[in-house]
Amino acid sequence: VSKQVLEQVLRELQPLCSAEQRFIEKFFQLGQDALQELEVSSTVIQKASIPSSALQPQNSVPLHQITYLIYIYLFSLRLEEPTTRLLSEIFGCLEPELRGFLDVCNKIHPFGCLQVLVTLNDSIFEMWGSSSALPSSFLNSILGNVLVLAKSSFNKCIGTLCKEIEEAKISSKMKGGILPSVTCFEEFVTFSEEVFRTARRRGELDKAHLRLADSVFSSINSLSSSNLKVNIDMVMMENFHHVHCFLCQKKIPCLEPKKREAKQRYSEHMEKYVIQYLGQPLEKLSHFFEGVKARVAQGVKEEEVSFHLAYSKQELRKVIEKYPGKEVRRALETLYRKIHKYLSPEENLLPVVWHAMEQELIHQYQEFEDLIQRCYAGSGIAMDFTMEDLLSYFNSITLSN
Repeated sequence: VSKQVLEQVLRELQPLCSAEQRFIEKFFQLGQDALQELEVSSTVIQKASIPSSALQPQNSVPLHQITYLIYIYLFSLRLEEPTTRLLSEIFGCLEPELRGFLDVCNKIHPFGCLQVLVTLNDSIFEMWGSSSALPSSFLNSILGNVLVLAKSSFNKCIGTLCKEIEEAKISSKMKGGILPSVTCFEEFVTFSEEVFRTARRRGELDKAHLRLADSVFSSINSLSSSNLKVNIDMVMMENFHHVHCFLCQKKIPCLEPKKREAKQRYSEHMEKYVIQYLGQPLEKLSHFFEGVKARVAQGVKEEEVSFHLAYSKQELRKVIEKYPGKEVRRALETLYRKIHKYLSPEENLLPVVWHAMEQELIHQYQEFEDLIQRCYAGSGIAMDFTMEDLLSYFNSITLSN
């Protein structure tokens, strides 16, 4: 509503101010050419002699003599822009009223300054491009002053919003999901893009988007130092994924680098989340083979690893016996339910995370098999389940849920 009111006001002001300015410049001959002529003939004008009696009310004074008097007065004040001076007297309340209107817009809507900024920008742009507009109009000057104020209000609004996003408190009881700061960012971007949809200039908005994106990323990163009862990597993964999908949808050029960064951060935290949770189904096997790799890295020959007591063939058999196929399947089912419980259904990341877990577990299995072949060759030791068994576990769990 405020945008429509301001547009109507500006539409009515433009012809009114332009007409008044033309009249004043024509009647008093205050155009640029006239001022130059006045400078050349200033001596003649200043010597114009008009009897003081001519100024008395009872006397009738020729119009050209009154005009000369005004000429002399205005010429003495030409450094103060006589046209602007006269128009300021006529439209003295215009700038204060427009400033007051801007204050009202800011109070009515938290982002009201956006609509004012766009309307003023477009109005001034149209005046500059209009054939009927004056090259140096009084109204342009007034609107320029109000535009500076509108930009200041806009920057203050963005600064406040950035601070709110960065300082937002997160409850320790949070169970995951999209952070309020991310939702706030989305709401602003959606609203502002609609306001600026037909705007002729959007430089201020692009700067604001970048500032807010930095604040949102900072807000998500701050989770790493929070005392949340849920997995931090899971929450960060979901929120960066949400930001990435949102930016893909909006297709805002200035935010393309942030979109790529969000995707990278989402992938990094998903990898951490997957690796952390995948340690559970085959945890003891993972620890055992990490030790084997450490011995090899220290210079122990692969064929001699089994002679170390902690990594002997007997110890490897004991660890393998703890992971029969049915127990591995049961552990994966428990893990699936746990992930399903905590992941936000809105993000629909369960299939993605589950597939990533499948790929990671396959990678682990292949690595275990390779180490058995290299460090325990000829021992006949093998895990209780095969690669095909592992794939069937994941497939059946997916289909049954």
